[in-house]
Amino acid sequence: MIATITLNPSLDRTITVPGVKVGESNRWTSLRYYAGGKGIDVSRAIHEMGGQTIAYGFIGGHEGRTLEILLDEEGVPFSFTPIGQETRINFIISDTKTFQQTIINAPGPHISKRELERFLKKLRGIHPSPALMVASGSVPPGIPVDIYYTIVQGAKGYRVRTILDSAGRWLDEGIKAKPYLIKPNVHEAEELLKTELPTEEAIIEAALNLVAMGIKIAVISRGKDGVIAATKGGVFRAVPPPVKVRSAVGAGDCTIAGLALKLAWGGSLIEACRLAVAMGTAAVLTPGTELCHRADVEKLLPQINVREVLIKQRAKIFFPASN
Repeated sequence: MIATITLNPSLDRTITVPGVKVGESNRWTSLRYYAGGKGIDVSRAIHEMGGQTIAYGFIGGHEGRTLEILLDEEGVPFSFTPIGQETRINFIISDTKTFQQTIINAPGPHISKRELERFLKKLRGIHPSPALMVASGSVPPGIPVDIYYTIVQGAKGYRVRTILDSAGRWLDEGIKAKPYLIKPNVHEAEELLKTELPTEEAIIEAALNLVAMGIKIAVISRGKDGVIAATKGGVFRAVPPPVKVRSAVGAGDCTIAGLALKLAWGGSLIEACRLAVAMGTAAVLTPGTELCHRADVEKLLPQINVREVLIKQRAKIFFPASN
């Protein structure tokens, strides 16, 4: 089982507008609700691909109950810690003419010290231990900035590998515990390493620097250009075919889900990158905050180009296994 942690879940309201006019009156054509939050999205994507997962996090109030109902309707298992305040609501405005999304995120509810203690106790009591734990996203008010350090260190105590996908100060603190894998995008990696990454060579060097810091696998996502993944044993580049983007929301979370699905049970990094990029690319084919569809992932898998990046930029191609 793959456990996911979402400290700041959200009930996402996606509004579809055919051509947003800033500063003017607009009329929406559809309104949909989704269970949101990065870890929750990872669980949803894992479930879509037939994997076993349980989503953990905080939940509260009417909005939280609605979020649980949405997950239950999808068949995604969860075990949330109840809180006194309401789960946040985020708004996503999707322009059907430009295929752009404007996202308005709420800060989230205040988490009390007692609520945090109950949550951490629940994590310690997961049985049997998960094959992998994914901790993703922002942190709501009231939770210490070093929470991801605490979660990663706690998981290590039970010999559970962790994937950390956050940004800013939460990532700064979290990587001090040396998680098994991190997956910043280029901007997040620039912020973390305090340097610009204008070229592929710079991104590769950045990934190797993260490995040198004690991260076993460093994956840097590059949008339409796929991912660069580095370990002490080598560097890999996975690139998707060109596709028409409908919405990039959730693509990074689907990428994490692909990495987790393969690595949780001993899959190679090469195949993990292939599935990750296929799932991330499949996510951009769907509108609004919909995630990847399994049928799209399966079509894309043979089209993902995975290469090992060797010294002097020579490459060895790994072709998909024939069905």
